[in-house]
Amino acid sequence: MLSQKISYTEIAEAKRMFEQCRNVVIVSHVSADGDAIGSSLGMYEYMKKKGKQATVIVPNYYPDFLKWMTAADRIILYDRHRAMAKTYITAADLIVVLDLNEPSRMEELAIPITQSRAKKIMIDHHLHPQKFCDLTISYPDASSTSELVFRVIDAIGGTSALTKAGAEDLYAGMCTDTGKFSYNANDPDIYVILSELLKKGIDKDRINRQIYNNYTEARFRLLGYILSEKLQVFPELHATLFTLTRDELSRFSYIKGDTEGVVNMPLEIKGTKLSLYMREDNERPRIFVSLRSVDDFPANKMAADFFNGGGHLNAAGGQLHNMSMDDAVEIAKKALEAYSEILK
Repeated sequence: MLSQKISYTEIAEAKRMFEQCRNVVIVSHVSADGDAIGSSLGMYEYMKKKGKQATVIVPNYYPDFLKWMTAADRIILYDRHRAMAKTYITAADLIVVLDLNEPSRMEELAIPITQSRAKKIMIDHHLHPQKFCDLTISYPDASSTSELVFRVIDAIGGTSALTKAGAEDLYAGMCTDTGKFSYNANDPDIYVILSELLKKGIDKDRINRQIYNNYTEARFRLLGYILSEKLQVFPELHATLFTLTRDELSRFSYIKGDTEGVVNMPLEIKGTKLSLYMREDNERPRIFVSLRSVDDFPANKMAADFFNGGGHLNAAGGQLHNMSMDDAVEIAKKALEAYSEILK
């Protein structure tokens, strides 16, 4: 039996807001990942089943390996279809904000969302949520936002309104945000939820193949290049670092999602506690930073201290702006030095 995580007061308020709405807009963060898309489409399927007009809008393009989801082709990309997106936002009487804790994570999409007079619900599992929604359902100890969306749906009225497609979406979100249930996945409730999703008839093996065995040849060439040419190992610090510049990405015909999960791979090296990955943005003068760790190393604290970011204990990220990759690497090395005692 699933334990009660979300408060009864929050569930009652969410139920009231869901019942009173007609036009729902569901939004998530820039460079949406598996949990962002999975939770958004899972919520979309639920709203459609309840007879609501629902629309999913994300700030920009998301990885190709998530396009297999049933309603993925209906997602509106704000950076490409602003007028259309604003029309839906203007008509909305409820906005559901998923997998983000502050408006800035939506970048330009944050402007029409925060200006909208529609009621807003945030469902998220990141630390320190900002209070910009009428109802905030925030539980950082949850494995994923997809887990929380399932809990909300289940608590409101059971899983009868959860379709098979919605179950597939939520499974994908939970799976990707836990590295195939290899971290942040020790809560027994996770496996109760998986059992309920399986009862909807989902084929988890097929979904895993769609997510993890669905890359291009160029992606494998890029992976080999990272491991053979780019990976720096710091044995005394039990840490690794690799970087990719805009030119290197172009050389391997990079498309969004091609390096998904690669930051986890160095953690397979015996004794490694921390993996750092830095990638130049193809569109703006910024460098994305991803951090993964094991045990009690605080990747989120390092991200906040050095990379303008944050996240979870073992999975975090950030950004560096208007600097060269060489300068970014120097910041990374300063971060490793600052945390050397913990790493050693």
